[in-house]
Amino acid sequence: MRVFVTGATGFIGTEVIRDLIRAGHTVLALSRSDQGTATLASAGVEAHRGDLEDLDSLRRGAAASDGVIHCGFIHDFTRFLEVCEVDRRAIEAMGDALAGSERPFVITSGTGMGAKVPGQLATEDEFDPNHPNPRTGSEVAAEAIASRGVRVTVVRLPQVHDTKKQGIVTTAIEIARAKGVAAYVGDGLNRWPAVHVLDVAPVYRLALEKGPNRARYHAVAEEGVTAKAIAEAIGRGLKIPTRSLTTEEAAGHFGWLAMFAGLDMPASSTLTQERLGWHPTQKAGMIDDLDNMNWSGG
Repeated sequence: MRVFVTGATGFIGTEVIRDLIRAGHTVLALSRSDQGTATLASAGVEAHRGDLEDLDSLRRGAAASDGVIHCGFIHDFTRFLEVCEVDRRAIEAMGDALAGSERPFVITSGTGMGAKVPGQLATEDEFDPNHPNPRTGSEVAAEAIASRGVRVTVVRLPQVHDTKKQGIVTTAIEIARAKGVAAYVGDGLNRWPAVHVLDVAPVYRLALEKGPNRARYHAVAEEGVTAKAIAEAIGRGLKIPTRSLTTEEAAGHFGWLAMFAGLDMPASSTLTQERLGWHPTQKAGMIDDLDNMNWSGG
């Protein structure tokens, strides 16, 4: 299968294209720069110039492929509502190009979309088009495309980690380094789900290859790592104190991250493992990777 991949030079996308190639697929990858194009060429991947806001380039890339994996996202959480809207428009554009073809289209969302209320274990079969999470627009767009002759599946991500990056935990590390304290909110028992980046890529590929229309999958290895445990690992690494903050203090300490810092958002992948035959294989969990970081950098 010739697969058009967005976000192909990113943290997750790099592993996705490697996994696709190992499985015998060919890749047409979105690239917004000469450097990205060179990186893709060195990996034996054909580049397609454009970006997530160039809707014509997205349509052309999707039209030229047997299927699409959309894992690109503008990771600027200071304007989260805006970039979620960019994502929605990108999904609609690629969906237009695929309409009526029955080709597979895998989009990306967050595991928080699978919980009815905060603190509830998020599950794959839960979908609320009125969910307050700004990523709702992406899943609503995907749902509309699924009724237009496209086989749409959704991969929902938790905090994706290795020893260099850990999702929004990476921002928490930057804040702790700058402020000299690793903080959490309240008792710190709110949970964030997590998965190693090497375990994520096969979920995208399996969803592409065999996911039925409107299926949703959770790429989750750990259902919930507590914010306090994460802060303590950051404190160990940076050799700084760990401290609890009130909700009011968190707003000033964390900046934009405050909207996530106190959230309890555990997530399950039980149904994903049953339905795709996927199982996490990496031994390193979130705390393991934090404990094995190179803390002298940055």
